[in-house]
Amino acid sequence: MVNKILPVMVFLLMMAVGSLLAQVAQITLSNYTFSPKRTSVGVIAFTDPNIALQKIVLSGVDARLFKVKQGKLILNQQPAADKKWLDLRISAETKNGPVSADFRLVKDEFLTNKVIAHRGAWKHTGATENSIAALKHAIAMGCQGSEFDVHMSADSVPFINHDPHLGGVSIAKSASKTLSELKLSNGESLPTLRAYLENGMNQNQTKLILEIKPSELGKASSLALSHKVMDIVRELKAQAWVEYISFDYDVCKELQRLDPYVKVAYLNGDKTPAELAAENFYGFDYNLKVVQKNKEWIKQAQEQKLTVNVWTVNDPDAMDWLLEQQVDFITTNEPELLLKKISKL
Repeated sequence: MVNKILPVMVFLLMMAVGSLLAQVAQITLSNYTFSPKRTSVGVIAFTDPNIALQKIVLSGVDARLFKVKQGKLILNQQPAADKKWLDLRISAETKNGPVSADFRLVKDEFLTNKVIAHRGAWKHTGATENSIAALKHAIAMGCQGSEFDVHMSADSVPFINHDPHLGGVSIAKSASKTLSELKLSNGESLPTLRAYLENGMNQNQTKLILEIKPSELGKASSLALSHKVMDIVRELKAQAWVEYISFDYDVCKELQRLDPYVKVAYLNGDKTPAELAAENFYGFDYNLKVVQKNKEWIKQAQEQKLTVNVWTVNDPDAMDWLLEQQVDFITTNEPELLLKKISKL
Protein backbone atom coordinates (compact mmCIF):
# COMPACT_ATOMS: atom_id res chain seq x y z
CA MET A 1 0.00 0.00 0.00
CA VAL A 2 2.80 2.41 0.94
CA ASN A 3 4.48 1.92 -2.44
CA LYS A 4 1.22 2.68 -4.26
CA ILE A 5 0.65 5.97 -2.46
CA LEU A 6 4.28 7.05 -2.49
CA PRO A 7 4.14 9.08 -5.76
CA VAL A 8 1.13 10.98 -4.43
CA MET A 9 2.87 11.61 -1.12
CA VAL A 10 6.00 12.91 -2.85
CA PHE A 11 3.90 15.27 -4.95
CA LEU A 12 2.08 16.55 -1.88
CA LEU A 13 5.41 16.92 -0.11
CA MET A 14 6.73 19.09 -2.91
CA MET A 15 3.62 21.23 -2.73
CA ALA A 16 4.00 21.51 1.03
CA VAL A 17 7.58 22.73 0.67
CA GLY A 18 6.37 25.52 -1.59
CA SER A 19 3.90 26.52 1.08
CA LEU A 20 6.50 26.31 3.82
CA LEU A 21 8.86 28.58 1.92
CA ALA A 22 6.21 31.27 2.10
CA GLN A 23 5.54 30.84 5.81
CA VAL A 24 5.43 33.84 8.13
CA ALA A 25 8.82 34.93 9.40
CA GLN A 26 9.62 34.73 13.11
CA ILE A 27 11.58 36.42 15.85
CA THR A 28 15.04 34.99 16.38
CA LEU A 29 18.13 35.66 18.49
CA SER A 30 21.79 35.76 17.55
CA ASN A 31 22.61 33.85 20.74
CA TYR A 32 20.69 31.74 23.27
CA THR A 33 23.06 31.59 26.22
CA PHE A 34 23.88 33.86 29.15
CA SER A 35 26.91 34.12 31.38
CA PRO A 36 27.88 35.98 34.56
CA LYS A 37 30.89 37.21 32.56
CA ARG A 38 28.79 39.25 30.10
CA THR A 39 25.56 41.21 30.18
CA SER A 40 24.74 41.12 26.47
CA VAL A 41 22.85 38.02 25.37
CA GLY A 42 22.31 38.69 21.68
CA VAL A 43 20.60 40.62 18.93
CA ILE A 44 16.81 40.37 18.60
CA ALA A 45 15.96 40.04 14.92
CA PHE A 46 13.40 38.85 12.44
CA THR A 47 14.04 35.89 10.16
CA ASP A 48 13.04 38.17 7.28
CA PRO A 49 15.77 40.87 7.22
CA ASN A 50 13.46 43.22 5.32
CA ILE A 51 11.07 43.51 8.27
CA ALA A 52 11.98 45.68 11.24
CA LEU A 53 10.89 44.90 14.79
CA GLN A 54 9.26 47.73 16.73
CA LYS A 55 7.96 48.15 20.27
CA ILE A 56 9.70 45.07 21.64
CA VAL A 57 8.12 43.83 24.88
CA LEU A 58 9.48 41.15 27.24
CA SER A 59 7.23 38.91 29.31
CA GLY A 60 7.22 35.49 30.91
CA VAL A 61 8.64 33.83 33.99
CA ASP A 62 12.09 35.42 33.91
CA ALA A 63 11.38 38.63 31.96
CA ARG A 64 12.31 40.84 34.93
CA LEU A 65 15.94 39.75 34.57
CA PHE A 66 16.25 41.23 31.06
CA LYS A 67 15.95 44.48 29.19
CA VAL A 68 16.19 45.53 25.55
CA LYS A 69 18.69 48.16 24.48
CA GLN A 70 19.19 49.16 20.84
CA GLY A 71 17.73 45.90 19.61
CA LYS A 72 19.87 43.75 21.88
CA LEU A 73 18.70 41.48 24.69
CA ILE A 74 20.59 42.46 27.85
CA LEU A 75 20.84 40.59 31.14
CA ASN A 76 19.70 43.29 33.56
CA GLN A 77 20.06 41.24 36.74
CA GLN A 78 22.05 38.11 37.52
CA PRO A 79 19.85 35.07 38.20
CA ALA A 80 20.41 32.68 41.09
CA ALA A 81 23.66 30.77 40.69
CA ASP A 82 21.89 27.42 40.40
CA LYS A 83 19.61 28.52 37.52
CA LYS A 84 20.62 26.57 34.42
CA TRP A 85 18.18 28.36 32.10
CA LEU A 86 15.71 31.22 31.93
CA ASP A 87 12.40 31.36 30.06
CA LEU A 88 11.32 34.47 28.20
CA ARG A 89 8.71 35.64 25.69
CA ILE A 90 9.65 38.36 23.20
CA SER A 91 6.82 40.23 21.49
CA ALA A 92 7.07 42.98 18.89
CA GLU A 93 5.17 44.96 16.31
CA THR A 94 5.95 44.69 12.61
CA LYS A 95 4.44 46.17 9.47
CA ASN A 96 2.56 42.87 9.12
CA GLY A 97 1.18 42.92 12.65
CA PRO A 98 2.21 41.66 16.10
CA VAL A 99 4.55 38.67 16.55
CA SER A 100 5.87 36.83 19.57
CA ALA A 101 8.10 33.86 20.37
CA ASP A 102 9.16 31.93 23.46
CA PHE A 103 12.83 31.28 24.20
CA ARG A 104 14.97 29.38 26.68
CA LEU A 105 18.20 31.18 27.52
CA VAL A 106 20.75 28.68 28.85
CA LYS A 107 23.59 29.33 31.28
CA ASP A 108 26.73 28.89 29.21
CA GLU A 109 28.53 26.02 30.87
CA PHE A 110 28.97 24.18 27.57
CA LEU A 111 32.26 22.32 27.34
CA THR A 112 35.05 23.33 24.93
CA ASN A 113 37.19 20.20 24.80
CA LYS A 114 36.81 19.60 21.01
CA VAL A 115 35.33 16.09 21.41
CA ILE A 116 32.25 15.30 19.32
CA ALA A 117 30.97 11.79 19.96
CA HIS A 118 30.01 10.34 16.56
CA ARG A 119 26.43 9.02 16.89
CA GLY A 120 26.88 9.31 20.63
CA ALA A 121 29.26 7.29 22.81
CA TRP A 122 28.46 3.70 21.89
CA LYS A 123 31.56 1.76 20.87
CA HIS A 124 32.82 1.01 24.40
CA THR A 125 29.64 1.58 26.40
CA GLY A 126 27.34 -1.17 25.16
CA ALA A 127 24.87 1.38 23.79
CA THR A 128 23.59 1.33 20.21
CA GLU A 129 24.81 4.14 17.97
CA ASN A 130 22.32 7.01 17.60
CA SER A 131 20.38 5.79 20.62
CA ILE A 132 19.33 7.95 23.55
CA ALA A 133 21.54 5.72 25.71
CA ALA A 134 24.54 6.64 23.53
CA LEU A 135 23.66 10.32 23.93
CA LYS A 136 23.50 9.95 27.71
CA HIS A 137 26.90 8.24 27.76
CA ALA A 138 28.42 11.09 25.70
CA ILE A 139 26.99 13.62 28.15
CA ALA A 140 28.15 11.64 31.20
CA MET A 141 31.73 11.37 29.97
CA GLY A 142 31.86 15.12 29.23
CA CYS A 143 31.97 15.39 25.45
CA GLN A 144 31.63 18.84 23.96
CA GLY A 145 29.04 17.53 21.54
CA SER A 146 27.10 14.44 20.55
CA GLU A 147 26.34 13.99 16.86
CA PHE A 148 23.20 12.28 15.56
CA ASP A 149 21.40 11.71 12.24
CA VAL A 150 17.82 12.62 11.33
CA HIS A 151 15.44 11.15 8.72
CA MET A 152 11.70 11.78 8.30
CA SER A 153 8.84 9.28 8.21
CA ALA A 154 6.15 9.17 5.52
CA ASP A 155 3.86 11.16 7.83
CA SER A 156 6.50 13.82 8.59
CA VAL A 157 7.85 12.66 11.96
CA PRO A 158 11.65 12.98 12.28
CA PHE A 159 13.45 9.88 13.62
CA ILE A 160 17.07 9.32 14.65
CA ASN A 161 19.01 6.77 12.60
CA HIS A 162 22.12 6.87 10.42
CA ASP A 163 20.90 4.80 7.49
CA PRO A 164 17.67 5.47 5.58
CA HIS A 165 16.52 1.96 6.55
CA LEU A 166 16.40 0.04 9.82
CA GLY A 167 16.03 -3.73 9.66
CA GLY A 168 14.94 -3.48 6.04
CA VAL A 169 12.27 -0.89 6.84
CA SER A 170 12.48 2.42 4.97
CA ILE A 171 12.07 5.38 7.29
CA ALA A 172 10.94 7.75 4.54
CA LYS A 173 8.35 5.30 3.20
CA SER A 174 6.94 4.15 6.55
CA ALA A 175 4.42 5.68 8.95
CA SER A 176 5.60 6.86 12.35
CA LYS A 177 3.45 4.24 14.08
CA THR A 178 5.33 1.49 12.27
CA LEU A 179 8.70 3.07 13.01
CA SER A 180 7.92 3.59 16.70
CA GLU A 181 7.52 -0.18 17.05
CA LEU A 182 11.04 -0.87 15.76
CA LYS A 183 13.70 -1.76 18.31
CA LEU A 184 17.40 -0.97 18.32
CA SER A 185 19.91 -3.67 19.21
CA ASN A 186 19.99 -2.49 22.84
CA GLY A 187 16.21 -2.87 23.13
CA GLU A 188 15.54 0.85 22.92
CA SER A 189 12.78 2.03 20.57
CA LEU A 190 13.85 3.91 17.46
CA PRO A 191 13.99 7.43 18.92
CA THR A 192 12.09 10.37 17.55
CA LEU A 193 13.85 13.71 17.24
CA ARG A 194 11.53 15.12 19.89
CA ALA A 195 12.43 12.44 22.43
CA TYR A 196 16.14 12.74 21.64
CA LEU A 197 16.15 16.51 22.12
CA GLU A 198 14.12 16.33 25.31
CA ASN A 199 16.72 13.99 26.79
CA GLY A 200 19.59 16.18 25.62
CA MET A 201 18.09 19.33 27.11
CA ASN A 202 18.34 18.07 30.67
CA GLN A 203 21.89 19.47 30.93
CA ASN A 204 23.91 22.46 29.74
CA GLN A 205 27.37 21.05 29.02
CA THR A 206 27.09 18.99 25.82
CA LYS A 207 25.86 20.40 22.50
CA LEU A 208 23.57 18.38 20.22
CA ILE A 209 25.03 18.19 16.71
CA LEU A 210 22.06 17.53 14.45
CA GLU A 211 22.76 16.09 10.99
CA ILE A 212 19.94 16.38 8.46
CA LYS A 213 20.30 13.43 6.11
CA PRO A 214 19.48 13.79 2.41
CA SER A 215 16.18 11.99 1.81
CA GLU A 216 15.96 8.95 -0.44
CA LEU A 217 12.77 10.59 -1.79
CA GLY A 218 14.68 13.54 -3.18
CA LYS A 219 15.37 17.22 -2.61
CA ALA A 220 11.81 18.28 -1.76
CA SER A 221 11.68 15.80 1.09
CA SER A 222 15.10 16.90 2.37
CA LEU A 223 13.98 20.54 2.44
CA ALA A 224 10.70 19.60 4.11
CA LEU A 225 12.71 17.79 6.80
CA SER A 226 14.74 20.97 7.37
CA HIS A 227 11.54 22.86 8.12
CA LYS A 228 10.16 20.14 10.34
CA VAL A 229 13.37 19.89 12.33
CA MET A 230 13.55 23.62 12.93
CA ASP A 231 9.87 23.73 13.90
CA ILE A 232 10.50 21.12 16.60
CA VAL A 233 13.67 22.85 17.82
CA ARG A 234 11.75 26.11 18.16
CA GLU A 235 8.77 24.45 19.82
CA LEU A 236 11.02 22.82 22.43
CA LYS A 237 13.09 26.01 22.77
CA ALA A 238 16.21 23.93 22.11
CA GLN A 239 18.17 26.49 20.07
CA ALA A 240 20.93 26.87 22.68
CA TRP A 241 21.78 23.17 22.45
CA VAL A 242 21.45 22.48 18.73
CA GLU A 243 23.98 23.02 15.94
CA TYR A 244 23.35 21.72 12.42
CA ILE A 245 25.32 19.83 9.80
CA SER A 246 24.40 18.33 6.43
CA PHE A 247 25.90 16.91 3.25
CA ASP A 248 23.17 18.71 1.28
CA TYR A 249 24.26 22.27 0.51
CA ASP A 250 20.69 23.32 -0.27
CA VAL A 251 19.57 22.05 3.13
CA CYS A 252 22.28 24.14 4.80
CA LYS A 253 21.19 27.22 2.88
CA GLU A 254 17.53 26.59 3.71
CA LEU A 255 18.37 26.42 7.41
CA GLN A 256 20.12 29.76 7.06
CA ARG A 257 17.06 31.19 5.32
CA LEU A 258 14.84 29.99 8.16
CA ASP A 259 17.18 31.51 10.76
CA PRO A 260 19.96 33.91 9.70
CA TYR A 261 21.91 33.24 12.92
CA VAL A 262 21.75 29.45 12.76
CA LYS A 263 25.00 27.57 13.35
CA VAL A 264 25.34 25.24 10.36
CA ALA A 265 28.43 23.49 9.00
CA TYR A 266 28.79 21.78 5.63
CA LEU A 267 29.90 18.14 5.41
CA ASN A 268 30.54 17.30 1.79
CA GLY A 269 34.08 18.65 1.44
CA ASP A 270 33.71 20.32 -1.96
CA LYS A 271 33.62 23.97 -0.84
CA THR A 272 36.63 26.08 0.09
CA PRO A 273 36.67 28.07 3.33
CA ALA A 274 36.35 31.26 1.28
CA GLU A 275 33.21 29.96 -0.41
CA LEU A 276 31.65 29.00 2.91
CA ALA A 277 32.58 32.30 4.55
CA ALA A 278 30.98 34.19 1.66
CA GLU A 279 27.74 32.32 2.40
CA ASN A 280 27.90 33.01 6.16
CA PHE A 281 28.42 29.40 7.23
CA TYR A 282 29.38 28.64 10.82
CA GLY A 283 32.14 26.34 9.64
CA PHE A 284 33.16 23.24 7.71
CA ASP A 285 32.89 19.69 8.96
CA TYR A 286 34.98 17.64 6.54
CA ASN A 287 36.26 14.09 6.31
CA LEU A 288 39.80 13.52 7.56
CA LYS A 289 41.04 12.57 4.07
CA VAL A 290 39.70 15.84 2.63
CA VAL A 291 41.45 17.87 5.32
CA GLN A 292 44.72 15.95 4.94
CA LYS A 293 44.62 16.62 1.19
CA ASN A 294 43.87 20.31 1.73
CA LYS A 295 45.86 21.10 4.87
CA GLU A 296 45.86 24.81 4.08
CA TRP A 297 42.10 24.90 4.54
CA ILE A 298 42.51 24.72 8.31
CA LYS A 299 44.42 28.01 8.49
CA GLN A 300 42.21 29.58 5.83
CA ALA A 301 39.10 28.68 7.79
CA GLN A 302 40.58 30.07 11.00
CA GLU A 303 41.43 33.32 9.21
CA GLN A 304 37.84 33.49 7.91
CA LYS A 305 36.51 32.87 11.46
CA LEU A 306 34.98 29.57 10.44
CA THR A 307 34.96 26.62 12.81
CA VAL A 308 36.83 23.48 11.75
CA ASN A 309 35.46 20.02 12.50
CA VAL A 310 36.98 16.80 11.12
CA TRP A 311 35.35 13.36 10.90
CA THR A 312 35.50 10.47 11.65
CA VAL A 313 38.86 10.41 13.44
CA ASN A 314 39.67 7.22 15.31
CA ASP A 315 43.42 6.98 14.68
CA PRO A 316 45.56 8.25 17.60
CA ASP A 317 48.19 9.83 15.32
CA ALA A 318 45.54 11.68 13.32
CA MET A 319 44.06 12.97 16.58
CA ASP A 320 47.50 14.26 17.63
CA TRP A 321 47.99 16.04 14.29
CA LEU A 322 44.60 17.73 14.43
CA LEU A 323 45.18 18.84 18.01
CA GLU A 324 48.48 20.37 16.89
CA GLN A 325 46.57 22.24 14.18
CA GLN A 326 44.21 23.57 16.86
CA VAL A 327 41.05 22.57 15.05
CA ASP A 328 37.83 23.42 16.85
CA PHE A 329 36.23 19.96 16.94
CA ILE A 330 37.11 16.35 16.22
CA THR A 331 34.31 13.87 15.57
CA THR A 332 35.21 10.37 16.69
CA ASN A 333 33.96 6.90 17.57
CA GLU A 334 36.64 6.91 20.27
CA PRO A 335 35.63 9.81 22.53
CA GLU A 336 37.26 8.17 25.56
CA LEU A 337 40.65 8.11 23.82
CA LEU A 338 40.39 11.68 22.58
CA LEU A 339 39.28 12.97 25.99
CA LYS A 340 42.29 11.25 27.55
CA LYS A 341 44.64 12.88 25.03
CA ILE A 342 43.15 16.32 25.62
CA SER A 343 43.40 15.95 29.40
CA LYS A 344 47.18 15.63 29.02
CA LEU A 345 47.62 18.81 26.98
